[in-house]
Amino acid sequence: MEFDKVAAGRSDATAAQGAGSSARSDTSRGQSGDAEIAHLADEQGRDKLESAASWATIGIFLLLALAAVYTMSLILIPVTLAVVVGMILGLAAEKLSKLGVPRVLNAVILSSGVALVIFLIINALAGPVAKLAQQAPDFFQRTSDRLMPYLDRFKWLHISSETFQGSPISISTLLENSGNVLHVVSTSLTPAIVQILIFFAALLLFLAGRMSLRKTIIMAFSSRPSRLTAIRIINAVERVLGFYFATASLIYAGIGVAMTVIAYVGGMSVPVLWGVFAFVSSFIPFLGVAMMTIALAIAGIITHSDIIFGLAPAVAFFAVHMTVENLVFPAVMGRQWELNPFVVFLAIIFWTWMWGAVGAMLALPLSLIVMTVIDELFIEEKAQPQLPG
Repeated sequence: MEFDKVAAGRSDATAAQGAGSSARSDTSRGQSGDAEIAHLADEQGRDKLESAASWATIGIFLLLALAAVYTMSLILIPVTLAVVVGMILGLAAEKLSKLGVPRVLNAVILSSGVALVIFLIINALAGPVAKLAQQAPDFFQRTSDRLMPYLDRFKWLHISSETFQGSPISISTLLENSGNVLHVVSTSLTPAIVQILIFFAALLLFLAGRMSLRKTIIMAFSSRPSRLTAIRIINAVERVLGFYFATASLIYAGIGVAMTVIAYVGGMSVPVLWGVFAFVSSFIPFLGVAMMTIALAIAGIITHSDIIFGLAPAVAFFAVHMTVENLVFPAVMGRQWELNPFVVFLAIIFWTWMWGAVGAMLALPLSLIVMTVIDELFIEEKAQPQLPG
């Protein structure tokens, strides 16, 4: 019996020791679990800080890049325009190369063609602009006569007919004003001349070294699939830009001719000038047609006493432009190159803010380039049509 009691006591002591060790092991496991949770929390916190630091670095880089683009606009505007024009002329350059024309001669021919087109446009506008300058005094007088009845209603403006009438000035005042005008013209003309020279030099060199530049870009990638993707992207961008602007030029030229007829029938001054403005403004989506319609409405109201007849040219142009943009253009171009209107609008606002009128002209081709690059990069993710078995 005593032996049984001793054995029972030993078993109880062993059980107590086991329970104590089990409790200690549970405590140690709990402590290790808490330590692991704390370690994971620290790692998550560090990951969040590293992610925030990475995004902050990207944001700072983008801000610095935008500042550089804005600061270097004198150089970047003509160079970017030359690259875009050179890519638009890529299909023509390919055809000339297949005919055996050397690359340098190819570049000279295409650059000279661009210069010739610009010269012909300036020469065609010289006559209407000179005529408009001769009619400027009568135009301003008619404008004053038409606007004064409306401005007289707002007495707080303190505007009267005498406000628009000039007073005699002395020779010294005339010379002083002439000097200020010449200073403004010279300070604006010099950068314009520099940008024109940069544009033609960049266009000539880009077209001459186009194939070498393509090869350099392609060979910059190490793997064969990446090189094939680069080749596909470059070819797609040149094809999209070339086809788009060749087709758009013909369609918008038709709009320009229609605008010339509308201006002539509507009794507007220098109808050819209105046609050229309609052609150029059509390359700026949304804003171009809006500015053109507003300008036509104002000019029509000033020109004609009847407000309905004065607004007729603006209404006719808007109707023609909307018909072309919504029916003719999609039918010719197809639906595969349609851009999101909101994205295009934001691009126009952004590039107009950055580079002015030239930026507004470049917004659409730059959007087309970005769209084409994205489409070609994610071409494998597009839904493939199921072929019949």
